[in-house]
Amino acid sequence: MDNCSTFQTFGNTEMFISDVECARNIIFWSDSCNFFARPFRWLFLYNQTSILDRDVHASFLNISILIDSHVITASLQENRTFVLKRIFKFRKETELIEKHIGSWDPLRRLKINSSDLENGYNMRNFQRTVLKTCLVITQNDSLYHLTDKRDKHIDSIAKVNYVIIQHLKDFVNAELIYKVTSTWGYKNNDSKWSGMIGELTERRADIGGTALFITVDRIAIIDYIAMTTKTRSKFVFREPKLSYVTNVFVLPFDWDVWISILGLLIIAGLVLLAIVKWEWKRNKYITMNEIEVHMELRDSVADVIFLTFGALCQQATSVVPYSMPGRITTIFLFISLMFLYTSYSANIVALLQSSSKSIQTLDDLLKSRLEVGVDDTVFNHFYFPNATEPVRKAIYEKKVAPPGQIPKYFPILEGVKKMREGLFAFHMETGPGYKLVAELFDEGEKCGLQEIQYLQVPDPWLAIQKNSSFKEALKIGLFLIRESGLQVREIDAIYTKKPVCSNRGNSFISVGIVDCYAPTAVLLGGILLSLLLFIIEHNINYISRKRGRNMA
Repeated sequence: MDNCSTFQTFGNTEMFISDVECARNIIFWSDSCNFFARPFRWLFLYNQTSILDRDVHASFLNISILIDSHVITASLQENRTFVLKRIFKFRKETELIEKHIGSWDPLRRLKINSSDLENGYNMRNFQRTVLKTCLVITQNDSLYHLTDKRDKHIDSIAKVNYVIIQHLKDFVNAELIYKVTSTWGYKNNDSKWSGMIGELTERRADIGGTALFITVDRIAIIDYIAMTTKTRSKFVFREPKLSYVTNVFVLPFDWDVWISILGLLIIAGLVLLAIVKWEWKRNKYITMNEIEVHMELRDSVADVIFLTFGALCQQATSVVPYSMPGRITTIFLFISLMFLYTSYSANIVALLQSSSKSIQTLDDLLKSRLEVGVDDTVFNHFYFPNATEPVRKAIYEKKVAPPGQIPKYFPILEGVKKMREGLFAFHMETGPGYKLVAELFDEGEKCGLQEIQYLQVPDPWLAIQKNSSFKEALKIGLFLIRESGLQVREIDAIYTKKPVCSNRGNSFISVGIVDCYAPTAVLLGGILLSLLLFIIEHNINYISRKRGRNMA
């Protein structure tokens, strides 16, 4: 500083005080150092009798005193009163604008006009200044439906933010010129940014008209001013049937009950075997006719096992014990297992109609047998192949783009249709996706929808040029738009919430081959075992007969 200027600190406020008449070099130097931007404040003093206002304006002709600057001129009048004005420009090349904010005199000291101060500092009037805005549109037809709410599932985020930007334009009294690009912007091989971010970094756009995700590499080159669209991109899928992820035929009873049933069979079998052996010891006191009529169950372990197993499977038996204790034991065994069988069957029916909640995390999804698809959008094509976290990377490499196969990117309509068929997890924006779900799914099919977050990013925010002079004014405007409820209204008009399950009990799930896998495996195993035993018995019989003929 020279003897024409001074620097003062008031709390957290840093202020420069200078005389206009002898501070022209300081003005140019401060502009080159960006000292007219926030958070610095300037007070320029001059005598109205010795220097005219037009000369003051000439001093700031090519200086960047933009709308986020706090530069005040104090002109000394003949009556020893200072007139305070705030000066600023909307752009460096535009003319200087003055806003009267008050006065100071030795008697009444400082007098501030609050309405002028508000208009001068909050800058709610851009005076129809043109703001260059960049929109991200992935489908060209969306340009004709930005406000009519048609095809809300296509370019939803662009349509919401377009309307919010229109409200912002009206709020600050600005004009907008739009440029359209097909991508948000990613680094090229030469380290340059494409799409909307490229427009902002190259200063061909003042503000991004479509919200985008906050990432580490973007924070250094653009500023974020407000979260305008609360949206989520998630894996959405219908809960798979319980039989698809586990064997439902072992679920009706706890393991304690299964052990108790096994104990019941063993005890009943041993008691029955003891009674049958006792009966056969008594047969010497019974005539042969009585034995042929009554004594049909042999005292062998195999016969008792088959009778007990038949009772477990609720099959009738052609042989019964002869004595009253044996018959009581048999009846007790059949009745006990009948009640267990009834309870078991009722539970099986309920379990076959049940869905599983076992898939709760990305790791569960990776290990499951669900197929995976991804919405065919620009940011999904970027984030999925570039995932570095092990589970997310494995999901892409094993399920989305397995080696030797075409990557599973689908249009959102096709992906939702595949999701309706079941056993398919589709990564999509939930707002547009749920609109199609509400239209395509039956009421019962809307129940059991599950979500899993994949992208590790917060909600999208609107972006602006780095260190833009419009940042604070637009941030305040967007805050007031959100506070007034306009933002929520526009979001609700475009985005559809998750459908409510209203009649889960009325839905019916058909039983497929997967549900019957366990009993089918048992049946096939029994058939194969019986064929094996048949072949073994046939060979043994054949060998025995052949030996008999040779000995003869």
